Amino acid sequence: MARPKAPELTERELEVMQLFWRTDQATIAQVQQQLQSEGRELAYTTVATLVRILVEKKFLKPTTQQRPHAFRAARSHAEVSGRLLRELVERVFGGSAEAMILRLMEDDALSEAERERLRRLVGDQPDGGND
Repeated sequence: MARPKAPELTERELEVMQLFWRTDQATIAQVQQQLQSEGRELAYTTVATLVRILVEKKFLKPTTQQRPHAFRAARSHAEVSGRLLRELVERVFGGSAEAMILRLMEDDALSEAERERLRRLVGDQPDGGND
């Protein structure tokens, strides 16, 4: 029995959506070529299946009726990333955006410039030792 389709994006679907958010529209062949240029070797049929699923989930919409069909994003990056971020905050940080930001501030993967930008964004300017 086939497993039910996830209502949200899988990793591969998100990878394909990233390509559509960077372009106005693309055909399946163009998506496959772009993935290949980024080191992802996926068969045309695999990419076609991913695109079909994304259309079914209403993340993509066709822009042409003639072949080859072209598609474009039906949902913006801001909409999808916002929803995924809210889900992450809820699931991983118990609904606390503050806990997520604090965790980011502690992460060694952030550069000092990124940490400083986060400080400015949340209004947490270094106090210069004035405790």
